[in-house]
Amino acid sequence: METTYTLKIFRGTPGNQYWEEFELQRHPQANVISSLMEIQKNPINKKGEKTTPVAWEQGCLEEVCGSCSMLVNGRPRQACTAIIENYLKASKSHIITLAPFTKFPLIRDLCVDRTSMFEALKKVRAWISVDGTEDTGQFGPPISQEVQEAMYVLSTCMTCGCCSEACPQVSEKSDFMGPSAMSQIRFFNANPTGALEKSERLNAALSKEGIAGCGNAQNCARVCPKNIPLTESLSLIGREATKQAIKNFLGLPDAKK
Repeated sequence: METTYTLKIFRGTPGNQYWEEFELQRHPQANVISSLMEIQKNPINKKGEKTTPVAWEQGCLEEVCGSCSMLVNGRPRQACTAIIENYLKASKSHIITLAPFTKFPLIRDLCVDRTSMFEALKKVRAWISVDGTEDTGQFGPPISQEVQEAMYVLSTCMTCGCCSEACPQVSEKSDFMGPSAMSQIRFFNANPTGALEKSERLNAALSKEGIAGCGNAQNCARVCPKNIPLTESLSLIGREATKQAIKNFLGLPDAKK
C-alpha cells in the first residue's frame, strides 16, 4: 500500500484559478480538513515549490456549522467528515480533488460567498416573530410529538449550500433561491406561532425566486449532509403555494395574527 496520497486543489482568485498538487502522508483517521491543516503548516507543493497556504472555511469540525462546504472528487459535501482513507479505497486512486462550489461567488481558493443563501432566509421570514404581548405559557403552544419529530429534521439545516450546488436550477440563468429556503418555509410554518405568518412565507414562495424555479431534479436530497427530506418539502410547499395563490386570487383574508 502506498504511504502517500495527493490532494489536487483547484485554487486561486476569480479569473485566475489553477490546479495545484500536494503530496501528504497517509494517516488512518485523516480527513480533508486535517490534510489542509498539514499543507498550511508547510505549504510546499508536489513540485517542491514554496507556495501560499490554501484558504478554506471551517468552524465546528463536526458537521454542524456548514462552513467547510466544498467539492470533494466533484461532489458537494462537508470537508470535516470527508475521511481520506475512504476516498482512496473507494476510488482506487491516490489522488483526491478539492474545488470550491461553483454556484456562489468565489472569494479565494476553496472559499465562496454564501450570502445569497442567508438573504434568501430573510425573504422567506425564517424566524418566529414574537412581540411579547401574549402569555404563551412556560413552554409556548403545544406541538404534537409527530410534528416535533418532523420539525427536528428540518431544523438541522446548516445553510451549507450543498443542495444549491447540486441543483441544476440554481444558476445565473435562474432566480430560484434554492431548496433550503423552501424547506425553511415548511419548518417555520409548522410551528404554531410561526403559522401566523404562513401566508407571508408562501407569498415569498410564489415570487419569481420561489418554488416555480424547482425542476424536481431531486439532486438536493441526494447530497444533503443531514438527510433532510428536501424533495418532500419542495412538494409540500408547491401544494401550499398553489393554495395561497388561489386564496390571493379570490381575495380571501389571511389568518389573524
